Order: sequence, then structure tokens, then C-alpha cells
Amino acid sequence: MIPYKHEPFTDFSLDENKEALNKGFETIKKDFGSDYPLIINGERILTDKKLESYNPAKKSEIIGNMSQAGEKEALDAMDTAKETFKEWRKSSFEFRSDILFKAAAIVRKRKFEFTAVLVKEAGKPWKEADADTAEAIDFLEYYARQNLELKDGRKIESRPGEFNRFDYIPLGVGLVISPWNFAFAIMAGTTSAALVTGNTVLLKPSSKASVIAYKFIEVLEEAGMPKGVVNFIPGSSREIGDLLVEHKDTAFVSFTGSRDVGVNIYEKAAIVQDGQVNLKRVIAEMGGKDTIVVDSSADLNLAADAIVKSSFAFSGQKCSACSRVIALSDVHDELLEKVVTRTKELTIGDPEGDIYMGPVIDQSSVDKIEKYFEIGKEEGKLEVGGTVDNETGHFVNPTVFSGLKHDDRIMQEEIFGPVVGFAKAENFTEAIEFANDTDYGLTGAVITKDRKHIEEARRDFMVGNLYFNRDCTGAIVGYHPFGGFKMSGTDSKAGGPDYLQLHMQGRTTSEML
Repeated sequence: MIPYKHEPFTDFSLDENKEALNKGFETIKKDFGSDYPLIINGERILTDKKLESYNPAKKSEIIGNMSQAGEKEALDAMDTAKETFKEWRKSSFEFRSDILFKAAAIVRKRKFEFTAVLVKEAGKPWKEADADTAEAIDFLEYYARQNLELKDGRKIESRPGEFNRFDYIPLGVGLVISPWNFAFAIMAGTTSAALVTGNTVLLKPSSKASVIAYKFIEVLEEAGMPKGVVNFIPGSSREIGDLLVEHKDTAFVSFTGSRDVGVNIYEKAAIVQDGQVNLKRVIAEMGGKDTIVVDSSADLNLAADAIVKSSFAFSGQKCSACSRVIALSDVHDELLEKVVTRTKELTIGDPEGDIYMGPVIDQSSVDKIEKYFEIGKEEGKLEVGGTVDNETGHFVNPTVFSGLKHDDRIMQEEIFGPVVGFAKAENFTEAIEFANDTDYGLTGAVITKDRKHIEEARRDFMVGNLYFNRDCTGAIVGYHPFGGFKMSGTDSKAGGPDYLQLHMQGRTTSEML
């Protein structure tokens, strides 16, 4: 088998790639405004209740009208998943991995089409959308290979006269609740991890970006996935989310999203329902308040570039995005000036054109960010940004606050927008203490030339993904297993060597000879 390597990113400086993406836009626009059904047991079901998925850069442009599952459809999907699991669990590891390999090949062939959907439905700039598509391919390729490594179980010992085996078997029906910010990659990764390990899936994608999820189910079907293995049920969290989290036959919940929703799922999943025969697992990634620490030895140009990229790429709408900078006092002012200068040069607009920053996802995001603008002005100094253009699309200008204390609200609460705050520390140990002083522990970065500081941070900076002398975003499947500590989630390490086992249970068999 060819060794795993991550999918290369597209070079959009080449005219042929620009032309290919523009053709992708032409292709997907033919379907704009279409009605999309649920998929339960392979059957397309259009419901009366539909939700518009619109372009956040051009609010009048409707990507699709997505049918919404209610209680009946959710329970039908559960019944289907339970029944399908009886046979799907017996399918071979090789067959299941082959579906993922074929799906990766299909997506790779239609790469620019999927990237175009992400630009339009999620408001992603070209490079960010391309990286999202590449990561989806990576998850498919990586998990297919990881699954084959598990097919013979793990080696254990046998005594004379006995033959012992340790194998992995699937859990059952999994509820996958995927987010809008990595509407393709995370959705595809969480879904494929569950199905390749022999589980059946109820996929409830984010209502803000569900057309891309429907198109992924079409890919899985084309790749040979039997009907009923993944059931596509977009719908209200209030109407069907809690219902399925609490359902006695849900074996596990795989969730990516906000802290509040994740904690609620964790609590509800812990309650054993009448007739429930297993303790549910929760695989959760719930966000971050991520810090870049800059010391006196740092290359300040490198630091400024890392901060701007980590804070403002995709408008700060990444759980890994930098929203806090802790700089040592003697370099703080010069670093701040470099970041502000770079921020003022960023281009913002409709990402169908090749610009740096697009919109935030919806009106509620705009409203939340504007509230933090006012908080930031009270707590510190507005250096740049602090304004929105919400007429045509949900555009928020990249924003930098200075003069903050590390425990101010701007430095503690997840904003999920293009806002970064600066605070000072007197020494490196204090900087790491300030960086750790949040409820979250997802990503972080340290910019330094001091080896002692690198090792101190490696020991004491309590985040799940720590980077040195680079930005704190952009984890690559198979290279940077991703997941965090504290209120960032269950540190499940997506795209890592032990992720699939979270969807399985070990079984020992012992045969007397």
C-alpha cells in the first residue's frame, strides 16, 4: 500500500487552478436554490419544513433549501441504523476501508467543486476552502489506513494449551453532530471514522452549512456504502438533537461545536435511560481561547505573520484561532505595531474573488462580535478594526485590542471572530502562566529562539496542540493529531493513531487447544 501523505494544497497563483475553481463555481451555481432531502435507509425524503442555507457574503444568494428532520424522521433513522448495524458490523475491515479510499478518489477528482461549495456556503476564502477539502481527503485516506492496522487486533500472550486474541469490534449506532466552520473536513472525518470502524451513523450537520454534507453522502453512496449505514438527518438541535443524544440505543455521540452545547451533550449522554444497556461515549471538541506567546529573543516579523494568520484567516472562525497574544514587555510595543500594520493591509470581501478575508457565518455572529467590540473598548485600546459592513454580507473587519490584562473578558471568553487581544508579561514563566489561565486548552504557539524557553513551554504550556515558531492553526491529519484539554473537549486527537479506537471496544477471546 502507498504510504500516507497529506493532500497537497492548491497553488492558486497558477492560472489553470484559478480557471478550475471558477469552473467549479459555474458547476455548483446550477443547483443554487434546489431543495435537498433527508436520506434515511438510502431513501430521499423531502419534508415540508425546510431551512435556507445562504451565502454569508451575499445574503440574498440561496445555496439550497434543506429538508429538516422532525421527531418521526429521527426515530425512523434510529430504527434503520439499529437494523443495518446487525449486518454492517460483520463487514470486513478491508471492505469498509475500501469505501473510504474510493470516496477520497471521488472527492479528489471533484476537488474544485467541493472547494467552490465551501467558498459559497461557508464564506471561506480560496485557500481556506481548499485546505478544508484537502483535510476531508486526508481524513478518508488516513482513517482507511488506520482501520486496516486494527483488523488483526493487538498482540497478546497465550499460555501453553490456549490461544488468546484481542480484537476490536464496533460500538453500535453513533450520532455525529458536525460544525459549520469546517463543514466538509470535520463532518467527513467524524462520519468516516464512525462508519469505517463498523458503526452505523446518524449524521446531523450544522444547519448553517448542510449542502456540503449532503454532497458528501452522495460521494459515499457512489463509493459503495450500503444504504442505512449513514443516515442524513439535518434538523433542529432542540427538536431532534436532545432526543437522539438521550436515546437508549445511541452508543456514542461525536460532537464538534461550542462549549455550552458540548457540556449539555456530555451531561445528557451520562444519564442512563430505561432500557439502555451501554454507557454512552462522548467524543467532543468544544473550542478554544488560544494564545501565542512571544519572548524577547523572537523574530518579530515571524511572530507578527503568525499572529495575523492565526487570528484572521477565515475571519477567526477556527477553534484553533489565536485570540490572545502574551508578549514580553520589552518586545510588546514593536510587535503590536507590526501586527497592526499587517492587519491594515488585509483585503476583505466576497471570497468568490481571491481575497484574504471573507464574512463571518451569520447575523448572530455579527451581533456577538459587536458586543465584544464594546467590551474591548472598555477594557483596553482599539488599535484597528472594530467595525462591520453587514449590508450585503456579514463582513467584520479584523480587530486588534491592546492594553489588556490577561484575565480581561476579551482575553478569556471565546468570541469566534476576527478579534485578537494583546497583554504583557514581565518574564517567560509569567507569560506561560498567563497563557494557561483560561478555561480552554486547545492550541498555542511560542515564538522564541531560546531553547530553554522551548523546553519550558513543552513541559508547562497546557494545550493539546503546541507549536513553536509558527502559527497555531492548520493541524494536518496524520501529522498533528488534534484535540485539546480542559473545556476544549475530550482530547480525542482527531487525525491521530488512536482516534478510531474511540469508536470501538476491545474484546478478548481465549480458546483452549
